[in-house]
Amino acid sequence: CPASPAAPLAFTMLQLTRVYRGNSMFRGNASLNGQLSHLLDEHNVTQVLPLEPPDAWARRQNEVIAYLKTFRDLVQVFNKERPTNFTQHLCCHLGCRLFPNGTAQGFYEVTLNRTAFLSFHVPNATWERHWPGELPVAAFAHAQLMKYSRTTQDLQYFLNTTCVSILQAQSARTGKVSGRSRAPLVLGLILGSLALLGMALGIFLCTGGSC
Repeated sequence: CPASPAAPLAFTMLQLTRVYRGNSMFRGNASLNGQLSHLLDEHNVTQVLPLEPPDAWARRQNEVIAYLKTFRDLVQVFNKERPTNFTQHLCCHLGCRLFPNGTAQGFYEVTLNRTAFLSFHVPNATWERHWPGELPVAAFAHAQLMKYSRTTQDLQYFLNTTCVSILQAQSARTGKVSGRSRAPLVLGLILGSLALLGMALGIFLCTGGSC
């Protein structure tokens, strides 16, 4: 639903991944201030709003599709080493909000099998564990994500700076997105995907065995 004038502006992305016996299924979307901007359906990534010209969007689209293929291949390799006969659901929800007083807030939340798993603390670029108990998978996934700058510093910059600039442009132009904000919309989707890829190392390597 479109945001009301008094509500904060928001750019949000949602990626859902279902894994069963080594098969990965993807769903997701992105929205800018309540208006759908991108859709992810399996390996089909579409731009609902004309935020990028066709040639630029084709390049971004290929990058996301390449990531999804890599993720799917990685899960299949893990499944051969440690087969699982149950379904796992991974959900990533990320984005930022710009409040009427000019302050902003970025967020990245992850659930595994509908239970809070990890979140990203934007101010200090660190991942935080929320999984109940001492299950090794959470500690291992957390350690993997903290290893790579793309899932820490790069993600912090996107959520704290780039994402907010998208909303500032949206606010200043009364619903029109500036040219500068086009590429980062898809960059956010790619960064979210790469963080998910990092978590796959923890989730699937630790399943059925020790980390």
